[in-house]
Amino acid sequence: MADNERTTCLVVGGGPAGMVLGLLLARAGVEVTVLEKHGDFLRDFRGDTVHASTIRLLDELGLGEEFRKLPQSRLETVAFPGPDGKIVTLGEISRLRPPYNYIATVPQWDFLDLLVDAAKQEPTFSLRMNTAATGLIKENGRVAGVRYRTSGGETGTIRADLTVACDGRTSLLRDEAGLAPKEFPVPFDVWWFRLPRHEQGGPVSGISPRIKGSELLLTINRDDYFQVAYFLKKGTNDALRAEGIPRFRERIVNLAPDLADAVDTLTDWNQVPMLDVRLNRLHRWHTDGLLLIGDAAHAMSPVGGVGINVAVQDAVATATLLAEPLRQHRVGAADLARIRRRRWFPTVVTQTLQRVIQRVLVGPVLRGEITSFPKAPIFLTRHIPALRAIPAYIVAIGPRPEHAPDFARRP
Repeated sequence: MADNERTTCLVVGGGPAGMVLGLLLARAGVEVTVLEKHGDFLRDFRGDTVHASTIRLLDELGLGEEFRKLPQSRLETVAFPGPDGKIVTLGEISRLRPPYNYIATVPQWDFLDLLVDAAKQEPTFSLRMNTAATGLIKENGRVAGVRYRTSGGETGTIRADLTVACDGRTSLLRDEAGLAPKEFPVPFDVWWFRLPRHEQGGPVSGISPRIKGSELLLTINRDDYFQVAYFLKKGTNDALRAEGIPRFRERIVNLAPDLADAVDTLTDWNQVPMLDVRLNRLHRWHTDGLLLIGDAAHAMSPVGGVGINVAVQDAVATATLLAEPLRQHRVGAADLARIRRRRWFPTVVTQTLQRVIQRVLVGPVLRGEITSFPKAPIFLTRHIPALRAIPAYIVAIGPRPEHAPDFARRP
């Protein structure tokens, strides 16, 4: 058992927020250790949309060229079925100022590997894979680090000036600190799966919702396959699975006849994991010695696919505001409170928009009350195409996007 380990900043969780924070702090000369409980980044529900503001951040960090070499496709439109059954384009990301006028879909493990490779170039960065935090160390009324266990069963402790919880919507460290988020009602969960795309080639640029009766299916064209999200009423997972895979294939074809030649690849429920959708946020993001960011502080709905983008922006703000206090080993409660103040507005705005969409679109669809997107936005975006840039900006850039601090920039 190792009990004498110490670092300046301990980041728990190796997702986008944790890795971006680790990279930026290391470039500031801060000793930073990232703990990741898994041995790799190959996870279900690892979102893989990298939004325009994050692409701009990568350019500022000198990683844009390497990022663009990763296998990826571009999302340039947001469309919904109209009352007449025709697809209506409500958002055109391509209308934004280039070169940040698209959302990239990149396997998240490739994105994280890119960040890790860059961080490892910094002498003050350390990544511990297969190492799970198992609890907080509390000394004299403050968080002083964490206890951990490796996949091989070894245990130990790491003490730190600051511990940052990036351990997701089911954050262990949040529970250990006694912080409880406010939960907002969510009317749905999501089955998330892949189907092969047989007709490859051509532009890969859109998100296509399919609505019929009380069912909603979302397909994302990813060149050689479709990423598919099937929305189900919360609490109906077991009943729908009891109908069997053949019935589910029928549901897919009923919603999207063009997928009829692909659904036979679904043969087992293990191919169709469920995401338990949550929407919540903490009122207070810190306690003495501990800061929470990303999903640990505010779980996002998958509506808009903005969760990664918001978490990355949290990480940039954290590094920008805390690098100097961490270098001087004097991080106090007032420093930690600044993170929440800076990121509160974009968090609330984003979650409010998600709640509105859930209330006026997703919920009514699943209850069979509507079969298309509300008519007013459709009318406006059809007759005033320039308005399509507004939802595009909200999704691709978001409120209060962060820029890389000077100390982290590279040519």
